[in-house]
Order: sequence, then structure tokens, then C-alpha cells
Amino acid sequence: MWYRQQITLKPYTRGFHLITSDITGALSRMKEISTGLLHLQMLHTSASLTLNENADPDVRHDMEAFFRDRVPGDLPYFRHTLEGPDDMPAHIKASLMGTELTLAIDNGRLATGTWQGIWLGEHRENGGSRRILATLFGE
Repeated sequence: MWYRQQITLKPYTRGFHLITSDITGALSRMKEISTGLLHLQMLHTSASLTLNENADPDVRHDMEAFFRDRVPGDLPYFRHTLEGPDDMPAHIKASLMGTELTLAIDNGRLATGTWQGIWLGEHRENGGSRRILATLFGE
């Protein structure tokens, strides 16, 4: 079975957000797959997807603090500034973190580790709603 669906996330504040339930809740067809894959593709250039800690929100806070320190806004050599001082740093963070995930499906559920969850990295102050293209493949 192949199935593709676009998922629209509500606007989030700048930072990292656990969105596993948003993704799995939107994909009722995943329950039909005993063995397969879920591919997620962020349809934006200033937000990212990653798989990381799902229990302690301090991990998401610390990740955002790390990236704010390593990729600050308003660097004097940035030329791409028409969309605001947080846009070019957001593009850099999205490239570093990545905009795609491929996850295993086992018996209708994501086959993730105990402490793993899907994160949205919102790298803009006001990024707005975000779209993710989800593709399911399996039997």
C-alpha cells in the first residue's frame, strides 16, 4: 500500500516541539500497515524535523538554547535579510537539523525507541502553520 497525505500543523513558537501525536493522529491509515515505513517531509525551508527525547522538555529547551548560541540572528555578513533577521538563521538551522524523517512502522504503530518522539524545529519567531507531506508504504 502507498498512501500520501499532507498534514498541517498549528503555528508554534520558536523552539522545538514534540509533534508525534499530531502526526500519528492525522494518519489513521497507518493502522492498516503491519510492516512498513513512514516518510515525513517538511514543506518549508525555515523549520525542521528530527527524532529525539520525548519525555523531558528540558532537552527541547536546551536544544533551542544551543542553536540560538551557535546560529545567532543579525550577523553582519548575512545578505538574505528581507524576510527579517530570524529568516537566514532559520534556513541554516533547518539545513543542519534536516527536513525529512523516515521511520519504521510495526503493527500499525511507529517503531520508535522508548524515549523517542518526532520534533518540529520552529526556527522563526512567527513561522505560522507548517505543512508536512507524509507518505506511508507497507503491507
